[in-house]
Amino acid sequence: MEKRVRVKNQCGKRGEKVFSYACIVPSIIGVLIFFLIPFGIIVYYSTINNAVMKDYVGLENYHKLLDNMAFRRAAKNTALFSVISVPLAVILPLLLAMLLERCVRGKSIFRTFFLSPLMVPTASVVLVWQVLFHNHGTINQVVETFGGTPVDWLKSSKGMLVIILMFLWKNMGYNMILFMSALGGIPKDIIEVADLEGAGAVYKFFHIKLRYLSPTIVFVLILSLINSFKIFREVYLLTGGHPVQKLYMLQHFMNNTFEDLNYQKLSAAAVLFALVMIVIIAVLLIAENIFGKDVEN
Repeated sequence: MEKRVRVKNQCGKRGEKVFSYACIVPSIIGVLIFFLIPFGIIVYYSTINNAVMKDYVGLENYHKLLDNMAFRRAAKNTALFSVISVPLAVILPLLLAMLLERCVRGKSIFRTFFLSPLMVPTASVVLVWQVLFHNHGTINQVVETFGGTPVDWLKSSKGMLVIILMFLWKNMGYNMILFMSALGGIPKDIIEVADLEGAGAVYKFFHIKLRYLSPTIVFVLILSLINSFKIFREVYLLTGGHPVQKLYMLQHFMNNTFEDLNYQKLSAAAVLFALVMIVIIAVLLIAENIFGKDVEN
């Protein structure tokens, strides 16, 4: 009898494994068809001279790409934008989430205010920004009213500030909700013990809350980093495909290269871009694993 039960349990477990594998097979096929195989094709195109002759040239396309002034300018501008905007997209929503965690009047109104940009189409947002920051727009009219000198925001180095403000306005609400959810998941008994022992707000934040928030911080960092590399759409709608040098991003370079049908250069840029993202994300995940290990234990 026991043997029959054991065999039946084994058959049941085997059936569950087969069913679970059958469920994930469509996802694996989709990843292969739409991600891995196309990426392999891109790697192949980055090692040939052109799409017609298809002669293998090794790393020559990567050398030419790194010597290209347009690519270096785009990489520098994108890196500068990410270095400024990504930390702000993490710190400011975290501060807002901690503020709204307290008993603040009109909390729901603040949440709605910061989440509303997610419901507005990008084209509409860009139209509002054009009205505000145009050479004869609202901001310059206010500046002139107080005796200041108007600034051509979208056609000067000040345009980077406009793009950063737009990025933060668009992403802060979602990041804030993620942090509010993470703050709500911190064990209350640990906070109560810290209060009983006389711990201050600063100590509780850095030694308790920040440790439990580390997975969410890493997730928001990665999400914001990815979004910062996709800022091309907003800049393109604001200034076109060939903006001033300070606003020329990696996506501009890739879009213009695609229009020139220079697939080998485009593929090399895409591979380098993917490798840089993989390295950055790997470093963030390793740091989070080291930092948050004691919390998991």
